[in-house]
Amino acid sequence: MASAIEFENISKQYRLGVVSTGTLSHDLNRFWHTKVLRREDPYLKIGETNDRSHQGKSEYVWALKNIDFKVEQGDVVGIIGKNGAGKSTLLKLLSRVTAPTTGIIRARGRIASLLEVGTGFHPEMTGRENIYMNGAIMGMTRSEITRKLDEIVDFSGCERYLDTPVKRYSSGMIVRLGFAIAAHLEPEILVVDEVLAVGDAEFQKKAIGKMQDVSQGEGRTVLFVSHNMGAVKNLCKRGVLLEQGKVKSTGEIEDVIEEYLSNSIKDSSISFKVSQKEKNKFNSFRILNSNGIETNSFMTGESLFFEIGIQNCLFDNSIGIGLYFYNLNGEKLAGTTSFFGSVNRINKSNESSNCLVKLIIPQINLTAGTYFIELVLAQKNVKRLDHYEKIAQISIVDGLTNIDSHLGYFYINAEWIIQ
Repeated sequence: MASAIEFENISKQYRLGVVSTGTLSHDLNRFWHTKVLRREDPYLKIGETNDRSHQGKSEYVWALKNIDFKVEQGDVVGIIGKNGAGKSTLLKLLSRVTAPTTGIIRARGRIASLLEVGTGFHPEMTGRENIYMNGAIMGMTRSEITRKLDEIVDFSGCERYLDTPVKRYSSGMIVRLGFAIAAHLEPEILVVDEVLAVGDAEFQKKAIGKMQDVSQGEGRTVLFVSHNMGAVKNLCKRGVLLEQGKVKSTGEIEDVIEEYLSNSIKDSSISFKVSQKEKNKFNSFRILNSNGIETNSFMTGESLFFEIGIQNCLFDNSIGIGLYFYNLNGEKLAGTTSFFGSVNRINKSNESSNCLVKLIIPQINLTAGTYFIELVLAQKNVKRLDHYEKIAQISIVDGLTNIDSHLGYFYINAEWIIQ
């Protein structure tokens, strides 16, 4: 199968804080080396990776560095990674919003892009006029656009405002119309950035369904950027993981998502730094097995023991702990809270002091997979006192016969009677 898109040694360099190189001497130097002497750009030899969390030594950063991969025709590829990894920059290069510093992009067919809310729209023109303008930019004739007009308007749900200037549209309406145009004007390649997050749940479902139709039914290529791992997993077949402007991994979307989220969880591991004066703050957290050994790997059906330390906490009936399990797509699966159920309180005094809370789950019925844990300390019906969204990651392996994810996330321990 022919490749629809090829990225060959793609890099993009920016100078922080300025347009171009910022000084006349730098511009002349670059022009002299590249245009007159036909040599390499001297400013390509300097620069740092795009790590936003640290103060760099160079004014130049590589938003993308040595990107090489291919996208086959009809593939639906999810581009994932942290903020600042280079996802949007990659799509802008493909859409020719900006040019790469080095390398070549080969794309076969018309490209329809939905990169940001309002991209490609003229605010003074009506929705109808913007549909025709966008189609003309893609190289379509007026009769081709007219043939698709009713489908576009019906999908967007903006019929009442079709002849109203776009500047009066809400951001959600703009996204609806922009996506409807991009998906219905028969592009060979559809490029969609995070914008679907602006739409409501109903529209997101429609949009993902349309992208599936475009790729599966019509054999068109889709590049999709989103932080919603559930949407990426449902829509995409293959994935590309970017990290600090470089390709970290490519492959089947499930494998790429698991690598990305596993790394994210490891990066978010916390070390408690609590002053002696602070009240109602977590100061320790441990997970143990039935033998009292610290571990984060368990078998289905095994017991889990948690030890949770709290700094200066008067643990009365108004304060409780919540512990919740999430899958790698960020969906809450189950949880427990000390506000309900059996709670054995051992209070030796009424004075505030450090306390150790022990939580026992006699049997964990999660099926094989990787999960992370959220920990919350709250005052009943008032507020959260402390909170860790991803305090720990646990791995569940098959502890029973053939118990795996084909049963969903939970194994139900039931009794079967056959007569």
